Amino acid sequence: MRLSALRAALRIARRDALRAKGRSALVLAMIALPVVGVAGADVVYRSTTLTPLQQVDRQLGRADVLLQFDAPGLHVRQAPMAWDGQRGEFTPPNQQTPEQQAEQTADPAELAGRLLPSGSVLLPVTETETMARSRDGLLRTQVTEADLTDPVWHGRLDLVAGSAPVRADQLAVTQAFLDGAGLKLGAGTVLGGEHGESFTITGVVERPDRLGLVEAVGRPGTLAGALPAGLTPPRPNGWLVRLPAGAALDWAGVQQLNAHGFAASSRAVALRPPPRDQVPYYRYGIQQGGYLDDSTTVVLITVVGMALLEVVLLAGPAFAVGARRSRRQLGLVAAGGGDRAQVRAVVLGGGLVIGLAGAVLGVLLAVLGVLVARPWLEQASGARFGSFGVAPLDLLGVAALGLVTGLLAAVVPAVQAGRTEVLSALTGRGEVKAPPRRLVVLGLLMLLGGGALALLGVSDGRMRNTAVLGGSVLAELGMVACTPVLVGLFGRLGRLLPLTPRLALRDAVRHRGRTSPAVAAVMAAVAGAVAVGIYGASNDQEMREHYTATVPPGAVTLVGFGSTAVAPLAPQRAAVEQAMPGLGERADVLQVDYPGGCLVKEAACAHAPGAVSLVAPPAKRCPLADHSGPGAYDPAMARDPRCFTHVDITPFGQLVSGDPTLLPNLFGVQDPAVERAAADGKLVVFDPAMIDNGKAVLRLQYQSDPGNPAWTDHDQLVDAVLAKGVTTLGTSYLAPALVARYGLATADAGSVWRPAAVPSAAAEQRALGALGKLGVISWQFQVERGYRAANSAMELGLTAFAALVALGAAGIATGLAAADSQQDLATLAAVGAEPRIRRRLSGLQCGVIAAMGTVLGTVCGAVPAVALREAKGLAAAARYGGPADHVVLAFPWLDIALTLVALPLLAAGLAALLTRSRIGMVRRTS
Repeated sequence: MRLSALRAALRIARRDALRAKGRSALVLAMIALPVVGVAGADVVYRSTTLTPLQQVDRQLGRADVLLQFDAPGLHVRQAPMAWDGQRGEFTPPNQQTPEQQAEQTADPAELAGRLLPSGSVLLPVTETETMARSRDGLLRTQVTEADLTDPVWHGRLDLVAGSAPVRADQLAVTQAFLDGAGLKLGAGTVLGGEHGESFTITGVVERPDRLGLVEAVGRPGTLAGALPAGLTPPRPNGWLVRLPAGAALDWAGVQQLNAHGFAASSRAVALRPPPRDQVPYYRYGIQQGGYLDDSTTVVLITVVGMALLEVVLLAGPAFAVGARRSRRQLGLVAAGGGDRAQVRAVVLGGGLVIGLAGAVLGVLLAVLGVLVARPWLEQASGARFGSFGVAPLDLLGVAALGLVTGLLAAVVPAVQAGRTEVLSALTGRGEVKAPPRRLVVLGLLMLLGGGALALLGVSDGRMRNTAVLGGSVLAELGMVACTPVLVGLFGRLGRLLPLTPRLALRDAVRHRGRTSPAVAAVMAAVAGAVAVGIYGASNDQEMREHYTATVPPGAVTLVGFGSTAVAPLAPQRAAVEQAMPGLGERADVLQVDYPGGCLVKEAACAHAPGAVSLVAPPAKRCPLADHSGPGAYDPAMARDPRCFTHVDITPFGQLVSGDPTLLPNLFGVQDPAVERAAADGKLVVFDPAMIDNGKAVLRLQYQSDPGNPAWTDHDQLVDAVLAKGVTTLGTSYLAPALVARYGLATADAGSVWRPAAVPSAAAEQRALGALGKLGVISWQFQVERGYRAANSAMELGLTAFAALVALGAAGIATGLAAADSQQDLATLAAVGAEPRIRRRLSGLQCGVIAAMGTVLGTVCGAVPAVALREAKGLAAAARYGGPADHVVLAFPWLDIALTLVALPLLAAGLAALLTRSRIGMVRRTS
């Protein structure tokens, strides 16, 4: 085509877009919405993906090295950055060198100073938990010693308001501390309980990767007075190291520190990580951060692929409606001598003009939207962005892909316009054609084949990415091809509907060429929203199932270990019940122990110490359980399914006894058969791995010779019963009769309450304040609040954008369909229909399209979500070398139901509201 003809086509397209401003705005929004989603997700991803330097700054501040010391005689195996994973191996005393033996009593800081370059400065990192006085009582808080005036802490601890503490009686606290305590900047508080030391809050500090942390930061040396009486100040948790100018700690230096029991994270290693084969930690088959796993790749590729497909499906109906609305104008072009290529060029010109504007507008809105929503996204995810990550090449690529796919979507309407007869175009008569059978058969095959490929293809690790992406796209394209037939099937419901809805449904079926693209657009948008919703709900449910709740949700526990020397348990229980009225019945807990002495009554060991524990029966015991010493670790043994156990122990220990009310109160047991078995003297266990044929094993340990440190084990078979459905698997309940039968001893260990409702945070602070007056420290009192969902900024962004695109696509697609049916509305006005009837019909037309699209989109969205969950389970099993867990699938039924109901109703209501009461007459030219 000549350049002059192309210029004329673009000029006609531009004038047509300006003439029909309303329709052009809808088409523009149709193209811009998915571009907003993709570009916004890219900005969020770039902003939340930390560079190695940003990761180091959040852990090391401005220091060169972060050191952590585990134990003398330990050889550490770590990832390049210690926070990505580490494990240790103890060297037996008989194999230690004289130098290693001398290090057993050496001061860790002095030892580190000898291993680091001369002139290195070590700053202790001291963190512990204490209590702070709040408006309602006492608040648990982490206390950290740091000189915030020293730039070395910047990045790890950032002062965001007020001033840094400069005196010993000043503190900087996090915003979560102020919110939880009900205090403000400049207020005073007391650390260490009611009788601790007073401090003034001078600043607000934050950890960029833990915004929700309740923390108080004081000057170095102030921590000792912030602890409750009777507790010794903890040793440093690590050291921030400033190396001398020009010095750097490379990977060889890190490994040297590892050999002496230190885990080291070096800035130099983070910026220049070693090759994978030089990291001994990875020889255990563990993969950690810094290496992209298959699950992440699957999610990224699938989200991008589905987003691009969504652009095509959303832009296609827009250009199709535009071409039909411009049918008369295109007929005039053909009547004036224009050939089919020139007619097609006009339609494609419209796609180019509006597509370019939509792509540019979508990118700009995405950047602006993320910028405005950044504070909310950071607070919701609990972490600051690394930066506002705007990658120009990424956004240019998104805009280009949006434009190209928009042009591709305009190809079919352009070809159809070029084939339209001139007379039909000039008279405005459309042709109603039944969908080709071959297309329907092909669509059905694509739907079934794509679903099978996405769901079954994830079992092949080599094809996992292409299987999930290709199968999901193929299934959705198959559904698009079947849409005209499905619209016809929906039409059969018309006989059951009243007059106006029946007219709307029949109109949608009669004009399938107009309805099908609009339904496909809504389907694509809803499919994306449903896929993200199912995937996010499944992830949340998986985390909920793996949550280690050591007591039933809502339970209030008071642990007496070590606190009876400060105050007897009786006044502690009274203080809790007075501060938290309505706790309900109390169940007191007894800890079970073995008092010692030989099982055979020998005078030589009558006073030898002892211990008791529950061990797995021989048939269910991990092969590593009874192996020790050099060479005991065998990777083949570790892969035994019996070694993969999930053990949670209550705060009261592994073996507890007491009144039978403990079973429902502490463990949540509601089975009368289990309660009867406990009353008959049977051991109640909650882990199937701890019982075999109705028998469990109690291991009694004692010193046969008080002068010999070696212990003797005696395994005792006891009758046991399994209580199912309890998450605290590592604890067992012994009835008092069973305790006496085996010569065991009990001690008062605390109490548990099961209130009807979870106590409020203010009530918990009042109880902590009452206990603080008795000298009881914070960790001895707990309220189990259950699992709390924590979403990443990327997941929140994807969910928000998917919902935005779904709602916008439904409204825009149905609005375009309504604009395309103006002639029908004009006919109704001509025969005397009232304005409310026209508005009702217009609303129901949009509602019908939205309803069909949401139903089909819900079905389509489940395919990629289920496939991605399967792929993630397989990736996790391959990464950790263990058996594959069951794949957790959770469907957010409430959200899906709201989508199925609210979206069509909202589309119908908006269409009815926006339909003009008076319709101008449309002149027929036939």
